[in-house]
Amino acid sequence: MIKVNARATFNQEGPFKLTTIERRNLQPHDVLIEIKYAGICHSDIHTARGEWGPVKYPLVPGHEIAGIVSQVGSEVTKYAVGDRVGVGCMVDSCGECSNCQKGEEQYCLSGNTGTYGAIDRHGHYTQGGYSTHIVVTEDFVVRIPDAIPLDAAAPLLCAGITTYSPLRHWGAAPGKKVAVVGLGGLGHMAVKIAHAMGAEVTVLSQSLKKKEDGLQLGADHYYATSDPETFKQLAGSFDLIVNTVSAQINIDAYLSLLALDGTLVNVGAPADPLAVNVFSLIGHRRSFAGSMIGGIRETQEMLNFCAEHNIASEIEVISADRIDEAWERVLASDVRYRFVIDISTMGNE
Repeated sequence: MIKVNARATFNQEGPFKLTTIERRNLQPHDVLIEIKYAGICHSDIHTARGEWGPVKYPLVPGHEIAGIVSQVGSEVTKYAVGDRVGVGCMVDSCGECSNCQKGEEQYCLSGNTGTYGAIDRHGHYTQGGYSTHIVVTEDFVVRIPDAIPLDAAAPLLCAGITTYSPLRHWGAAPGKKVAVVGLGGLGHMAVKIAHAMGAEVTVLSQSLKKKEDGLQLGADHYYATSDPETFKQLAGSFDLIVNTVSAQINIDAYLSLLALDGTLVNVGAPADPLAVNVFSLIGHRRSFAGSMIGGIRETQEMLNFCAEHNIASEIEVISADRIDEAWERVLASDVRYRFVIDISTMGNE
């Protein structure tokens, strides 16, 4: 086993502590990645605090990983030492089911292997990117184009693909009206990507305090959902709404904003169920859907798209000893728009 430094939480309350974890020795198709940057995702907090189910501690979160290949297994063909690479929310899948065969490994019928908090095919408990190194099979590694800085690329491995996938699947394009609910870590990426796809983009946020940001990021319009007139004014307007918030919202109110055959897609994942009245759907043949990250092929496509359109995450880089502070700021919506850990500071106390 390979011993590496990491930051782990040992219970639901934290705090993070510097520790040592073990990575498996390289198998023939494995890649050893020296992690340079790791993004902080709201999912890390939900998971570590047991809001999405039981957790085995200690836990090293982190599924927005950008780094450099430092060693490859004997049969690796896709990557070489020195390559700029990334790892997202999953590190393996069965590879054999119909969904995996379609390149939709995120929907593996046997369940994909999460980058942290899962048991892999070797029987090991997976630990994530708040660490100096990670070992991943080459089929679940993606190449980060030179045009994207490594620090700003890290959040693309979750926030980028989580928003790119539904926008692509439901056809964001010229002539389409797309609304993005929430302008946070996910929302700001949805705005950038939908704009680059040529859609007319509207941000729906609780207040107008981020309006200037939203317009600079590529939104054409920006409305406050705290104003009841917003829902009257925009009724029946949108072909697609991407809900990025991980909190309770009035789904029926947002469904009323869809045009005929419009779709509301949830990518935010609140801990509690969301209620929906069926009459909000049947009146205009509206759909309420969900979407979860993307497959490896689509993740690479997203990175290439972002490089082509000069898209990267808006980030605040922090040292590893500030993870607890950053988590509290995420919960307070006090980040524009994604924290990224500089892993070179992992040994700091």
